[in-house]
Amino acid sequence: MRWGRLGDRLHRAALLLAVLTAVVGGLGIAALTWWLLWLGLGAKAETPNQLDLTKIALSVTAGVGGAVALVVAYRRQRDQERGRFAELFGAAARQLGDADPAVRLAGVYAMAGVADEFSAPSRRQQCVDVLCGYLRLPFDPDSGANHLVSRSETVDESGRKVERTYQFRQNDREVRWAVARVIAEHLRGFSDVSWSRCDFDFTGAVFDNVDFEAAEFGGRWTTFAKARFLGDRHTDFNRVRFTGVHVTFRDATFEAPATIFDRAEFRTPRTTFDGVTFGSPETSFSDTRFVGDRVTFIGARFTGARTSFRDTAFRAELTSFERATLDGERVCFGQVGFTGRRIAFTGAQFYATQVDFDEAQLGTAGRLRHRGTREVDFARSEFHGAVSFARSTLAGRTATFTEADFFGDISFLATRFTADETHFDNPKAWVGVRFDWDDNPTRKPTSVKPNPWPPAPESAPAPAA
Repeated sequence: MRWGRLGDRLHRAALLLAVLTAVVGGLGIAALTWWLLWLGLGAKAETPNQLDLTKIALSVTAGVGGAVALVVAYRRQRDQERGRFAELFGAAARQLGDADPAVRLAGVYAMAGVADEFSAPSRRQQCVDVLCGYLRLPFDPDSGANHLVSRSETVDESGRKVERTYQFRQNDREVRWAVARVIAEHLRGFSDVSWSRCDFDFTGAVFDNVDFEAAEFGGRWTTFAKARFLGDRHTDFNRVRFTGVHVTFRDATFEAPATIFDRAEFRTPRTTFDGVTFGSPETSFSDTRFVGDRVTFIGARFTGARTSFRDTAFRAELTSFERATLDGERVCFGQVGFTGRRIAFTGAQFYATQVDFDEAQLGTAGRLRHRGTREVDFARSEFHGAVSFARSTLAGRTATFTEADFFGDISFLATRFTADETHFDNPKAWVGVRFDWDDNPTRKPTSVKPNPWPPAPESAPAPAA
């Protein structure tokens, strides 16, 4: 009761303030207009008679009354719109929660209609939050025959065994497809109403055959953390643009036959793929652009047969593949440009049958208006299999392969060592590594360390001077 009375008082106070503002503003404008006319036309004030005073008083009263009427009408209209939004929003939400999949499907489009009709950012965001929340609900594509299928599991929480029961709606796949499709359509350039400036929270969501091709996520936050991407068709982020503040796919899992980010643009201060598992047979970031402060694939696992970053541009201040695992048949970084302040592959595991950095640009030299790359870091990385840096460039202030594990067919033939210093000190293993100066060590650039050459593995005695 107290809160209700307080709300009424605040409502009346806000209305009184609006009326007073309108009245004072109107009187101020009238006074300013009179003064400008008097100043411009050179009019002289005369002592008004009683009739003139009456006319002035009536005019002021009429103006004040008009201002009050306008404010009240505006507030009434706003309250009506608020009530209408609550009514439509509530009806759409009830449909989305219905047991009948057909009603839920209608609720998807009803909620989208509410978002389209009410353009106020907060109200549109409410509708988007509900649709995103639906995708975050538990979902198992293979769950059973009853309308609601229960599944129980026991989890360990702080040393205690806790049993959790999940309910999965049967025939929910069509509804979820509709939610993802409606969102994607409102993020494309040809949409009549754009939702691109909304935030999207898909934390833990399950996407089945999702297609976000040519969408733009321009909200402050775009979150795909712990999301699962599965289905019998490829996951499509082709030509997607991320233009907000932070986009994250942290700990997401890609399981569809192909994961495609070709020609995508990540123009956000922070882009995070930390802990992501790319399990699709094919993963492609070809011709993609990463711009911002940080782009990180820390601890990411590329386990599919083919992974491609060909022609991709990493222009962030920090690009990190620290502790990433690159496995499968082939991983391609061919013609990639890394041009930020720091490029880190620290502790990365190159286990794929074939890995190539052919013609890649790893770092840039400092120029008058460009500080250049401070460090290209492959320290403690593991190169197993066939790895090629043919015709690539290692530039910047320092490039380091210190304590790396070289065991396979690792080629630095035709590599350009333009960094101020490049270090291969203390390798854990040095098997199958090839350089242009293997047959004549005197041709080794002085910037390449250590001396004497070749480097001695940690377990092997140093060569005699």
